[in-house]
Amino acid sequence: MKKLLTIGVALLALVAVACAGSMKAPPDASYKKVSELVPLPEFLPGMGTLYVQPATLPVGPFLAYDRDGMLVSTIYMVPMEEMQQYKNFTGLAVGSDQVRKVDLTYNAGHPGVEAPHYHVTIWHVDPATAKVK
Repeated sequence: MKKLLTIGVALLALVAVACAGSMKAPPDASYKKVSELVPLPEFLPGMGTLYVQPATLPVGPFLAYDRDGMLVSTIYMVPMEEMQQYKNFTGLAVGSDQVRKVDLTYNAGHPGVEAPHYHVTIWHVDPATAKVK
């Protein structure tokens, strides 16, 4: 487990600050609403409305917009198997160059990313003020 956390921290350190999308939903046409690609609700409590470039699945980046249509976070969904294989993730884009907080949370799997994975959530706003409830 310690190795996985070390890999997760290293993954975060490799995130490049490069603008990937618009601050207001929807992002550019290369991004698709996740709810149109997989059987998930359009708005996910705690995350918001997600957009992704299909070619980047399953890892992403997923751009998360709140109820006001504002970009609040960039999320990566990194499969455990790829972490255990010591796969490198470099040059990762983020939706905004502003980073307020980073969360690393385990997920057992869901439609679109069925395998166990970690969500790496890069918050561009204070999560307490994001309208994602």
